[in-house]
Amino acid sequence: MNLKPARLLIALIAAVAAPAFAQNLAVVNGKAIPSSRVDAVVKQVVAQGQQPDSPQLREAIKKEMIGREVLMQEAEKQGYAKNADVKAQLENARQAIFINALVGEYVKKNPVKDADIKAEYDKFVAQTGNKEYHVRHILVETEAEANAVIAKLKGGAKFEELAKTSKDTGSAANGGDLDWATPSSFPKVFSDAFVALQKGQVTEKAVQTPNGFHVIKVDDVREAKLPTLDEVKPQIADALTQKKLQAYQEELVKKAKVQ
Repeated sequence: MNLKPARLLIALIAAVAAPAFAQNLAVVNGKAIPSSRVDAVVKQVVAQGQQPDSPQLREAIKKEMIGREVLMQEAEKQGYAKNADVKAQLENARQAIFINALVGEYVKKNPVKDADIKAEYDKFVAQTGNKEYHVRHILVETEAEANAVIAKLKGGAKFEELAKTSKDTGSAANGGDLDWATPSSFPKVFSDAFVALQKGQVTEKAVQTPNGFHVIKVDDVREAKLPTLDEVKPQIADALTQKKLQAYQEELVKKAKVQ
């Protein structure tokens, strides 16, 4: 009879104490490591698709955290908290954490709209065009050299042979081949010249760019194989989000008192 109150007291103490111990991953030299840290790391690892949640994963993370805590305590013991470089890195890390939290909340409250993504895609399609061109070119130093190349071509010389002397060493060995591309892939003055050509035609006049003078030939033309909206939607959304964040930052800078 006298044992029952004692057992009840022990059970009550255990019930109260158990949650407290459960909240800690481990206690290293008197310093507790919260279990919530493991949960946060596991959540991140699983979200990134590296591996699923499992006892093995949690045990590996626990081992890593205990090792880090031991090193941290030793670093504090050796006075690194007073080191100027360490302080600077801590401040940078502190700023990064605050900024990431601010940016995350801003993006959540100001999401990119589907209509904006569609408008950006339509602009991309309009700028890119609906045709691809298989283009070759010969790059020379002067307009006179370019005119001489054009004269030789009219005289029956092969474009691929003359291209071996091109300043563009990257394409010279391949007969001046620039492969298939859309006009938007080139400087406008260059693309304006070849979109006016038919298949097999060569520019009548030299085309000047900052790199020199070009003689251009169109080998072939085909319908452009552009990605669909669904295929590029994530990239467009990310680009528009970055634009929003840039504008937000610039607005804050304007309002700030910078001396």
